Amino acid sequence: MFARTRMGTALSIALLVAVVGGSGPLSTDVGAAGWPQTPKVDPPPLPADPRSPQEELDALGISGYPDRLSARPGESVKFMVSTKSPQFRATMVRVVHGDADPRGPGIKEQAVASDVNKEYPGRHQPLPLGSYVTVPDDGGLRPDGSFTLAAWIAPTTVPGSKLNPIAYQRTPVGTGAVQGIVTKWSDAEQAGYGMVVARDGGLGLRLADRAGNVHSVSTGVRLKPWAPALRGVEPRGAVRPQHVNSSGWYFAAVSYDAGTGKVKLYQEPLTGHPNDSHAVVTRTIGARGLKNAAAPLLIAAHQGERDRPAGFYNGKIEAPRVYDRVLDDGEIRALRRGGTAGGAVAALDFSQKMDTDQVVDTSGNRLHGRAVNLPVRAVTGHNWRADEQDFKRARGQYGAMYFHDDDLGDAAWAPSFTWRVPDDARSGVYAAKLEADGNVYHATFVVRPKRAASKTALLVPTFSYLAYGMTGNLQSGLSQYSRHPDGSGVVYSSPLRPLTNLRPYTTGRTGQGRPWQFEADTHITDWLESTGRDIDYITDHDLHEEGTKLLDDYEVVITGSHPEYTSEPMLDALQNWLNGGGRLMYLGGNGFYWVTPLDRTGTYTELRRHDGTEAWQGAPGEHYHSTTGEYGGLWRFRGRPPQQLVGVGFTAQGFGSRMGTGNYSRPLVRSPQSHDPRGAWVFDGVKATGPIGDFESLQSPGGPMGEELDRADYALGTADNTIVLGSGTGFGDEYLFVKEENNTANLMEGGTVNWLVRGDVTLTHYPHGGAVFSASSISWAGSLFYNGYDNDIAKITGNVLDAFASGKPLPGSG
Repeated sequence: MFARTRMGTALSIALLVAVVGGSGPLSTDVGAAGWPQTPKVDPPPLPADPRSPQEELDALGISGYPDRLSARPGESVKFMVSTKSPQFRATMVRVVHGDADPRGPGIKEQAVASDVNKEYPGRHQPLPLGSYVTVPDDGGLRPDGSFTLAAWIAPTTVPGSKLNPIAYQRTPVGTGAVQGIVTKWSDAEQAGYGMVVARDGGLGLRLADRAGNVHSVSTGVRLKPWAPALRGVEPRGAVRPQHVNSSGWYFAAVSYDAGTGKVKLYQEPLTGHPNDSHAVVTRTIGARGLKNAAAPLLIAAHQGERDRPAGFYNGKIEAPRVYDRVLDDGEIRALRRGGTAGGAVAALDFSQKMDTDQVVDTSGNRLHGRAVNLPVRAVTGHNWRADEQDFKRARGQYGAMYFHDDDLGDAAWAPSFTWRVPDDARSGVYAAKLEADGNVYHATFVVRPKRAASKTALLVPTFSYLAYGMTGNLQSGLSQYSRHPDGSGVVYSSPLRPLTNLRPYTTGRTGQGRPWQFEADTHITDWLESTGRDIDYITDHDLHEEGTKLLDDYEVVITGSHPEYTSEPMLDALQNWLNGGGRLMYLGGNGFYWVTPLDRTGTYTELRRHDGTEAWQGAPGEHYHSTTGEYGGLWRFRGRPPQQLVGVGFTAQGFGSRMGTGNYSRPLVRSPQSHDPRGAWVFDGVKATGPIGDFESLQSPGGPMGEELDRADYALGTADNTIVLGSGTGFGDEYLFVKEENNTANLMEGGTVNWLVRGDVTLTHYPHGGAVFSASSISWAGSLFYNGYDNDIAKITGNVLDAFASGKPLPGSG
């Protein structure tokens, strides 16, 4: 789950005020007829709109990304760089510690000699945001004049509609931007035709006649936006409004008779409820003939200037069709009822090949297309009957694709330079350190060994880096914790873009923010390297691809501080390796939590969030992944809770300011079992009584147990032989029990009243000498550095690593 770090406790108070209305107990008003009326409460004012991803990148001064997250010696890595400065400097570095907090070791990086370390000309490369489908230009798509366009649509940001408080709008919907639905229109050529959401919010048609005159027609009746997000209190203190259309689907069609100039627009809502947005409009315009464009056919956009897509659409589109004639009312009715109208030039079926970017044309004309920038697939269509949740069992009900104007699959920047990893490169975290006008940005990746050079490996959690990977800020940053402009959650995450929090200095030059994911993981890497540990670096992506074979070369594998996102191949590999005698050090909290597949090309991950402690929740019927077809959500609801693998699983979370005075984390207190010979060796050289780790931390004040915590639970699969070595307890009510185990609303959620709000440090034995040590806390790694790595938490961690890597049986394992 996301650490609400930069929002702080003030946000928690704001959320509480939002729930109760800020004016005491909730009540209802009674109308004149004596019937209780729902009070009309305006939502709280929204803060200023966050900057767009592009604005965020521009504010950094320079940014970039590598073309891969993992590379071997001898392989080449391309670096894409963007800056408005006339030039920039690149230096290859090996990153040892990336947290700038002055209380710690600070930034530690080792320059790598290379001929790429030099000045380069700067180039500003914008983000090509917005998803769409493109079909190459074809003679069949250039009608002599008359045509009909049809599709099912569920728009979410309709021009002129009231601002939806659940949406993190960067551009208010009231600006009236035209959104393409099915278009073969070119702004540059001022030619072509297309069905659009018009500036007034109605269904519209745009075309250019033979004389080059541009004509625009609209129903003049505003479409009602579909609200895609489930009701709930949002991080900005707003709740979902009640005026939105709960269905949102429309049958949409436009036709143009080139001989008479007659235009007909069909805007027909699917809902059976009374709906004032229904419109069937006939107009006659002064256009004869059609001036065609050389542009491709686009779905969810139109071709803008400089041959770039523009006018992006937000919402779902299903079954787009193009005809080179005018369909009569009977044929239109047939399409609306699920039938066909003969002679389609193009009939795109989004229900086919959902695990690819391919779009299939079923007309027989082979006008197949390609989905660009990862619109969401495997989503419910207009005819979903809610009797089937798995799209593979009812593909005909999953014919929609969900588009967003800020989707991004590949930034597609031109490479600025290429670095060949030296044959003798030491395994580790590397980066191209990019500098321009005093600004610094690290484009980060991992160099794995060509072959295993150590018996110990650090498993760098690149799947979790992608889940948290922002291009900008939290609200608009394109991470899988962000929301699109219409309020829906971000489903896919690709590394082919600048990940602004996968680098040193994420929390700034002074390190005053909360380190999270990458920065927090460097607390572990610096401990390993400063204490002389010989270690290889491998990634989640490597493990997903190679499985147990990758792990078989290692006796010990160490995790990062928060390996939350895991694929089935990764879980299988770890389980098999442990059963074969492997030893795992899980040095984090809330790990192995979300089902996270990787697409078939190995490029992007996918999430279908539901029923967990989460940032957003997917819509009903959309919990199966388009990439693999597997059921999404939490691994515990797939019958594989983390306790089965590592002995513990997510139980509570709580946050506060790292620089604050509150004890948001807690020290470790040993259990009676820890004094048994089976566990006592873990504490060799550590004080026998009293709180352990009650000293200053680089993560969260108060101790090593904090932020996100795991607990042992034998009912959920913790092995019978698991020893609870100690626990962190005594948390305040800023620490809350996880949602997925809270079966009903109650007052037993906070740390002062719920004994399950705790963190259990455990040791589990596996067959053939295998074992797992679980720290069960994200804050654990932040306590390693105190006193120059000479402290009880570092000593415990070192004892475990030494014993695990010794090749000898562990005490009490026989």
